[in-house]
Amino acid sequence: MSGRLTSVPAWPPEVAEHYRQAGYWQGITFGQLLRVWAEQRTHQLAIIDTNHRWTYQQLDNLADQLAAGLIKLGIQAGDSVVVQMPNQAEFFAICFALFRLGAWPIMALPGHRQAEISYFCEFTQAKAYVIAGKSHGYDYRALARKVRAKATTVKHVIVVGEAEEFLSFNDLLTIGDLSLVQALSEPDPSMPALLQLSGGTTGAPKLIPRTHDDYIYSLKASVDVCRLTSDSNYLCVLPVAHNFPLSSPGTLGTLYAGGTVILAADTQPDHCWRWIAQEQVTMTALVPPLVNVWLQARQQLSWDISSLEVLQVGGARLSPEVAKQIAPVLGCKLQQVFGMAEGLVNYTRLDDSEDVIIHTQGKPMSLADEIRIVDDDDEVVPTGTVGHLQTRGPYTIQGYFNAPEHNQKAFTNDGYYRTGDCVRLTEEGYLVVEGRAKDQINRGGEKIAAEEIENYLVTHPAVQDAALVAVADNVLGEMSCAFIIALPTTEDNQPIDPPKKIELKRFLLAQGVANYKIPDRFVFIKQFPKTPVGKVNKKQLRALLESENT
Repeated sequence: MSGRLTSVPAWPPEVAEHYRQAGYWQGITFGQLLRVWAEQRTHQLAIIDTNHRWTYQQLDNLADQLAAGLIKLGIQAGDSVVVQMPNQAEFFAICFALFRLGAWPIMALPGHRQAEISYFCEFTQAKAYVIAGKSHGYDYRALARKVRAKATTVKHVIVVGEAEEFLSFNDLLTIGDLSLVQALSEPDPSMPALLQLSGGTTGAPKLIPRTHDDYIYSLKASVDVCRLTSDSNYLCVLPVAHNFPLSSPGTLGTLYAGGTVILAADTQPDHCWRWIAQEQVTMTALVPPLVNVWLQARQQLSWDISSLEVLQVGGARLSPEVAKQIAPVLGCKLQQVFGMAEGLVNYTRLDDSEDVIIHTQGKPMSLADEIRIVDDDDEVVPTGTVGHLQTRGPYTIQGYFNAPEHNQKAFTNDGYYRTGDCVRLTEEGYLVVEGRAKDQINRGGEKIAAEEIENYLVTHPAVQDAALVAVADNVLGEMSCAFIIALPTTEDNQPIDPPKKIELKRFLLAQGVANYKIPDRFVFIKQFPKTPVGKVNKKQLRALLESENT
């Protein structure tokens, strides 16, 4: 395990000690927290989904049983396990079992496919892969077979549902020895609890090590700002493994506060509003495209959603025009959330003025958050001037997992994380997001690294070069457009017909690329405009698209 720990950048000792002495880091693990919660809230409901209504005590017991089963499989502290689950209660049982062992769940999303999952498994040397058998028409067991053929470290596939040749979740509950769990040494709180995923700007997503210390503090700070209590009922609509619905304050924050988490299997209003009415949901979170869907559905659906007090919106910038409609149409307060899996989270406050809530993306949730906005030369810009956001603090990472070269670029010498966001700071200390400096597309909250898709496209036999850019969209915020230079001839000078758009889409899907990363548009072009230093001028490519739409 010692070699793996060198892949996790640590806080400087004096900084870590300051965070401990100041009380930000409590020196407790998630496994310990669940034990305390189970003792204090034995019969209180913790998790509800279509098939389960688990109390805190039941969740704690399941975590122990699963941890025992994982020990039987040889999973131990410091091992990686890729977890790819839909919004089901078993997600939490598995995660808390891994937390208890000190193993590291990799928070894969349901939309990831062979390319991403194989990469996560190989890069982290994952020993196991946890999936639902089938969800929303997709068979994850078939995916697991492809992944195991490539990622040789994956010795076990654990399936919630019909397992076929793999190990079922229910069987994992029965094969272990509980006494081995009780004899475990408590994991080090300064070690990773989980690995989150970055949006990624250069190829595959970077892995973000979030420690027990820093992630638990982020929950505490979020709970305080968002005023969650034991009476809070949080509906998880977005993919549960995503950092926003997991921790801002999300599902884990709700559990921290003693509330109840309800897991929606679908994002559609009819499904979600049924849950809101049935369970008296008080808070939920959406990305901007879903906000539009919910607003449009309000006139057609008659569910009583009056219990909903707060609708959080994050993942992409929410237009002021849409923001203004939320309170009158949905009857709840809007809370804008601007955060990142690497750390910093900003919230508009529940008692902020309407102008602040509609026109800003909030301010840092902790007094210990340090932010600065700089120009291209890393010089601080005046208040109100757009610049690059940098941050550091007790829950913002010191570096990505096993990425020393990238970390040299992504972090300053004095420990600030370069977020890649272009923002301006208001006189009142709130941030307004103006865009991205990084080469990344934010498609309805799903982040797409341009370079990753470009690298796939140029392997097509009829493609000479490719450039992926963002194009504005009223529903998703941004969509992706691939500019393609087709190869004029083969190696033996035979003419090549330009590839059809459907052919390129099928080619990307065949490479195992997730559906949401497939370009929404393809434009064929003879040559790319270049910058003075010879790089593809994507600003001009975007301008070309904008001129077509005017």
